Amino acid sequence: MQPTEPPSWLSQHKPQSRGWKSGESGNPKGRPKGALNKKTLIQEEFEKEGSKIAKAVIEAAKNGDIQAANIALLRLAPPLKPETRTVQIHLDTNLSLTQQAKQVLEAIACGSIDPENGRLLIDCISRFAGLKQVEELENRIINIENKMSRR
Repeated sequence: MQPTEPPSWLSQHKPQSRGWKSGESGNPKGRPKGALNKKTLIQEEFEKEGSKIAKAVIEAAKNGDIQAANIALLRLAPPLKPETRTVQIHLDTNLSLTQQAKQVLEAIACGSIDPENGRLLIDCISRFAGLKQVEELENRIINIENKMSRR
């Protein structure tokens, strides 16, 4: 296959250069080399003065400043997250999902399981119910499609 001759109207076209030449900036008045961003500057200042700031916050907390006390306490002892542990509960799978959730609520009420674990169990039952609904809808659609294809 031989190379084809470009059309006459294309001979006047000059290809545009793409991008910048090596070493050339697209923004010559931009940030100078070696300039630090604001976050780095703040970080460096905090490294220099951080212990003084911490001492000032602690001193303010000692003098009754509630916000300073809150800051100090959050750094010393972060808020506790609820601890979940393994629990065993017998759910009657022959009952409806609503009845099973009621069993979990009764277990919470009598102290067999803690409220956090009970909430997690009820969430699991609820999500299972959603999956069951999707499966039932899928089966109904398949049945309808089968009936429609027989006609």
